[in-house]
Amino acid sequence: MGHFDAFRSDPFFVDVDDFVNLIAADDLLEWAQVYGNYYGVPKNQVREALSEGKHVIIRVDVQGAKRISEIIPGALLIFIIPPSLDVLKKHLEDRGVDTEEEMTKRLAAATEEISQASLFDFTVTNEEGHLDDTVNSVVNIIESESQVIPPRDVSF
Repeated sequence: MGHFDAFRSDPFFVDVDDFVNLIAADDLLEWAQVYGNYYGVPKNQVREALSEGKHVIIRVDVQGAKRISEIIPGALLIFIIPPSLDVLKKHLEDRGVDTEEEMTKRLAAATEEISQASLFDFTVTNEEGHLDDTVNSVVNIIESESQVIPPRDVSF
């Protein structure tokens, strides 16, 4: 596996009022409210990393990927999927999702997201027990796409 310079941001926390102000000021590249909590990606952090020639990897759901692709049409979108819904169900069970209603809800959401995989540039299957292979596949895609001429326009 090659090496590339990627931006990594540790999360920082703000109160809800400050977060709402960030949304209102359009200072977030992408944001969502999930299970009662707000999550977002500040635009200035991404711009700064890109200006330094770094790759920026943002982990988002399908809705977040759609938003990013609207703001940055040249963004590289990689969809990582489980090998099957059964494997996903086992992971959810291992994480403590134990009510049938919650399990059904999460599996339905996953099925809906998987059905939208064509919105992405690449799809990588995260085979059970082969995380290193999944990571290598993603890195290889990023490295390969970094060589495309003309380069992707990721300005915003």
